[in-house]
Amino acid sequence: MNRFSVVVGLFCVAAFAVGCGGDADPKQAPQLDAPKAAAKPDDHGHSHSHGHSHGHGAGPHDGTLADWGGGKFHVEFTVDHDKQEATVFVLGGDEKTATPIKASTILLSINDPKFQVELAAAPLEGEPEGSSSRFVGKHESLGKVQEFAGTISGEVEGTPYVGDFKEEAHGDGHDHKK
Repeated sequence: MNRFSVVVGLFCVAAFAVGCGGDADPKQAPQLDAPKAAAKPDDHGHSHSHGHSHGHGAGPHDGTLADWGGGKFHVEFTVDHDKQEATVFVLGGDEKTATPIKASTILLSINDPKFQVELAAAPLEGEPEGSSSRFVGKHESLGKVQEFAGTISGEVEGTPYVGDFKEEAHGDGHDHKK
């Protein structure tokens, strides 16, 4: 094993152990309400709720959370298979507060099947002109009922951010890959 691999491995272990604390000001942006509609059963007869990785709890929209900038921001991935649509929410360090950014798009890259979707800004009510904390896009592969994994990337005030996410299987024994 080379020295670089050891250093990267130690960094990852340290980052996981420390967690994703943040010091964002909760007064900075409105607190997100719980999703307007309760989770509805999908065509498999169960509610579509995903697991979360890296010690994060459920996002405010019951999506999968990923870090952006070592906890400065978080992004929450949600998918509506029936609409073949993904929605990503940009959140603050507290993993709950809507945090509008000045961007017209962010990029969603899915690992398997491999595809990319440019998500367009879809500002929530009351967000400042030219800013959004919600980004939405469609792709036919999002209609496949499975646990997605990939990367969400974007730019905030000239700084690029990238976050990896992985949906995890439900605790109900149902495997979407069947």
